[in-house]
Amino acid sequence: MSDIRIIEVCTRTQIKTFAKFPFQVYKNNPYWVPYIINDEIKTLQRETNPAYKFCDASFWLAYQGKNCVGRIGAIINNLYNEKEGELIGRFTRAEFFDDPAITKALFSTAEAWLKERGMTKVLGPLGFNNLDNQGMLIEGFDYLAAVGSVYHMPYYKKHLELLGYEKEIDWIEFRLKITEVPAKALRLNEIIQKRFGVKMIHFKSKKELQPYTPKIFSLLNDAFDELPFVSPFPPELIEFYANKYASLLAPKFVKVIENQDKELVAFIISLPTISQALQKTKGKLFPFGIFHIMRALKNPTEFELLLTGINPKLQGQGISAILITELQKEMLKTEGRWVETTGIFETNHKAIEHWKNYEHLQHKRKRCFKKTL
Repeated sequence: MSDIRIIEVCTRTQIKTFAKFPFQVYKNNPYWVPYIINDEIKTLQRETNPAYKFCDASFWLAYQGKNCVGRIGAIINNLYNEKEGELIGRFTRAEFFDDPAITKALFSTAEAWLKERGMTKVLGPLGFNNLDNQGMLIEGFDYLAAVGSVYHMPYYKKHLELLGYEKEIDWIEFRLKITEVPAKALRLNEIIQKRFGVKMIHFKSKKELQPYTPKIFSLLNDAFDELPFVSPFPPELIEFYANKYASLLAPKFVKVIENQDKELVAFIISLPTISQALQKTKGKLFPFGIFHIMRALKNPTEFELLLTGINPKLQGQGISAILITELQKEMLKTEGRWVETTGIFETNHKAIEHWKNYEHLQHKRKRCFKKTL
């Protein structure tokens, strides 16, 4: 371990090195899907990420000689800790080559930083919030990563266990076959909408969708409040993510439900799969990356389910079934016949049983680890 140097990320150049490091780890890996580098830099920088108003964070790079061989970050989400009444730190964005000495040096640094600030426990991988990076892939390494999920090297899990990390909870992911919606399900949808006085809203253009985007992210505060690792979304953070994802949303595959007072009470967001398009971008939108993405959005071959949110007062009332069947109908107008779910907590038995009603493959699993400091 003596030849490994840990450097705190402070400068713009170091931030870029941090953001670009995974491209070394996953070089020539056919299943890893890169993010857009500039988007990641904006998330890491204090001046562009409003999460720093309620989060403390630090990031480090590991070097052997002149070569960068690993990275890690540590986050304290103060809003989450106030909500839970605990002193919990998070490790984030850990990437490293297959050398336990590198992993030990990185995690020792992050754990010491958290402990110095009074944290008694560390969870991860977790990001600034639940729309940031979450979980470490531990099953499903031979499947292309979804945009709304993560990919990691198979050896990562072993490295963490050697450092004393244990399972906190898992997410599981499904691959579902899209089929015709039964007439019985459509009739039931109509009955539910009449019973609760709600109406499905469809979009044909981004102009129509735009006024609803902030409302969708606002509903996250209520819909996700009881889920693990969730902290409230202040207005400035809602604006940050609304701006980040607005250009990627495909209006036809976003469905929302309003009540009689024109209040948004439920939504589902799907996206034509752009994983292969992102691989072609090599992390850059310009000059040509944006064209690969737009082509994939216009000619869907598969889909991803990114987010579903329902007002707590209407949860368990069949609203999710309306959202999903309406989305299915839209997907069936295309050539796409498969959809990937994002991670579902393994404790969400109702959602899991629902997905098992489809022709399905439960093909991926990612984990949140824990360790007492």
